[in-house]
Amino acid sequence: MSEPQKSGNTPPSVPEPASQPALPPDPRPQSQSARPASLRHAASILVVRDGAAGMEVLMVRRAERNDDRSSGAFVFPGGTLDPQDKALHAYCAGLDDAAASERLGVPEGGLDFYLAAVRECFEEAGLLFASDAGGTLAQLDALQARDAQQHDWLRQPARRGGPGMAQICERLQVRLAVDRLAYHSHWLTPPGLPKRFDTRFFVAVAPPGQTAVHDGEEAVEHIWVRPADALDAASGYKMVPVTRRTLASIARFESAQACFDHAAQLRGIARIMPRLAKGGGGLRPVLPNEPAYAEIERIDPHGAGHARYELATGEAVRLSARVWRVTAGNGNVMTGPGTNTYFVGDPDANQWAVIDPGPDDDAHLAAVLAAAPGPVRWILATHTHLDHSPATPRLKAATGAPVLGRPAPATPRQDQTFQPDRILEHGERLALGGGSTLRVVHTPGHASNHLCFLLEEEKTLFTGDHVMQGSTVVINPPDGDMHAYLASLAALQHEDLEWLAPGHGFLMARPADAIRTLIRHRLQREAKVLNALRELGDSAIEVLLLRVYDDVPERMLPVAQRSLLAHLNKLAVDGAVVDDDGVWRTLARP
Repeated sequence: MSEPQKSGNTPPSVPEPASQPALPPDPRPQSQSARPASLRHAASILVVRDGAAGMEVLMVRRAERNDDRSSGAFVFPGGTLDPQDKALHAYCAGLDDAAASERLGVPEGGLDFYLAAVRECFEEAGLLFASDAGGTLAQLDALQARDAQQHDWLRQPARRGGPGMAQICERLQVRLAVDRLAYHSHWLTPPGLPKRFDTRFFVAVAPPGQTAVHDGEEAVEHIWVRPADALDAASGYKMVPVTRRTLASIARFESAQACFDHAAQLRGIARIMPRLAKGGGGLRPVLPNEPAYAEIERIDPHGAGHARYELATGEAVRLSARVWRVTAGNGNVMTGPGTNTYFVGDPDANQWAVIDPGPDDDAHLAAVLAAAPGPVRWILATHTHLDHSPATPRLKAATGAPVLGRPAPATPRQDQTFQPDRILEHGERLALGGGSTLRVVHTPGHASNHLCFLLEEEKTLFTGDHVMQGSTVVINPPDGDMHAYLASLAALQHEDLEWLAPGHGFLMARPADAIRTLIRHRLQREAKVLNALRELGDSAIEVLLLRVYDDVPERMLPVAQRSLLAHLNKLAVDGAVVDDDGVWRTLARP
C-alpha cells in the first residue's frame, strides 16, 4: 500500500534534493558471452622440509618482467600446463588420470596438474620428484657429484621445446613420483585481469639427497624459509595475496610430514576466487573471507573495478536495480563502519522508500538527498536507536514523505523525535510499484519496536540491527529482550531469504547460515552463563561477567554486561536461574 506525498515548501535550512545521480554500472549479471573464453590451467607446489627451527618451505623469486603482475615476487615453484604433460601419463608412479581427476574434481586431465607441478619444480628449483622401481626417490646430488654437467643436462629436456621429461625418465630409469604430491588448494585469478589462471596447489616433502638450485631464468633466487618468518612484515619479501594466504594455511605445522599428512586427508576442496575492488589502498584482490566479498561478487561479477572493499561515507552505491545504499560517517565501536541508509523502490514507477534515515548529521542528510534515485514517497525506520532514526524529521521536511514505523519506547538511548504518521503492523505489505514490495517483519529483541523489511522480489531482508555483519548485537534491558531476540531469529529461519542488508556493513549472502550462527553463538553464551553459575555458586553479575565474557577486550566489558543481564533475564523466564536482590543463582531442575 502507498500514501500520497505531502505538499508544502521545503524549509530553507534543509538541503534541497539533488537531481537523480548518475548510475554506476549495472550490477546485474552480463550475458555468458561477456565472460572470458578460457583460463590458463596451472599448478604450483609447496615443497616443505624440516629445518633447524621448524618446518621450512621452498620459495623462488620470479624474474623481473613488465608483463608479469608477480614480477620480482617470491612464489612457490609452478607454472602453466604444457602439452607434453599429457604425454607423460605412462611415466607416472602410483596415480593414474582417473584417480587424479577424481581427486581434483575434473572429468579428465587431472594428472596433468600433478605432472605440471613436478615438471615446473624441476625446471625452476632443480628438485625432481622421481622414484626407482622400488619406490625410492631419486637422489640427484650423488649423480651431480659424479658429473658436474649431468644435473644441467637433465634440466634442459624438461624446459619447453626440449625432448621432455620422458627422456629423463628413460635415461635414469625412474618414474615421476606424482603419488608424493598431496592436493592442497584451488585458486582462480580474479575476473577483470588480462591474464587469468586456474591453479591447483600441492604439498610435497622435499626429496632426500637433492639440493634446490634455481634456474636463473624463471627463478632468479630461491630460499628455504619458515612460513611465519616469510609472513613477517620485517622480512620485506614481496608476495602476491595467494602466496600469503597459502603460507598462513601451513604456518601452524611443526614438521614437514605433518603438513603433508594434513593435505593428504583434505576432501571437498573448494575453489577460491578473489574479487577485485577499490578502496583507500587502491585496487586489490578481496578474499572470500572478507566482509565485502559477497557484495562485490553480486554487483561487479566481471571485475570492472567499481565495487569497494570498504564502506565509503556519503557515497551512493547501487546494489541492484531496486536498491541503493548511503553510509553515514558515524562509524565507531558500536556502529562498526557506520549506519546504512537504504533507498528501496521500483525503478519503473520511479518512487522510493528510505529505510533508516540515520543520525541527525548535516553531511549525511545532504548525501542522502543527493543520492535519491527518484522521488522519496515513504520514510521507514527499523527502530529508534540514535544512529538509525534521528534524521527522520529533516528528511520528512525535505521530501514531504510520510513516516512509517513504530514509536520509540520510553527507555534511555531512544529517539523520542521519531513520530510515525502510521504504525506498521507485522505482515503488512507496502507496494512500492508494480514490481517492488516490502513486507514488514516485527523482530523484537534488540529493541521492542524493531522491524525488518523484506523486499520480496529480491528475497532481501533489511535487518537494521537485528542481524549485523561481523559482530553480535547488544541486547540492552529493559527494552532489549534476549528471549524475544532468539524467538525473532528463529522465526526468520522460516523465511525464503537470499540476501541480508544490515544496518551496519555490506550485503550478506547465505542468510540461513548467518542466522544459525547467531542462534548458536547466543545459546553457547547462555550455556557458559549456566556453567559459570554452577562453578562459582551464587554470584553478582560483576563476578559472572569476568568468567562469561573472558573472550572480549576489557574496554568492551561494560557493553557485554548489558547482554549478560539479558541472558540472565531469559534464564529467569525459563526457570533456570533466580535473581535474589542482585545475587544470581541456579535453580535445581525437577
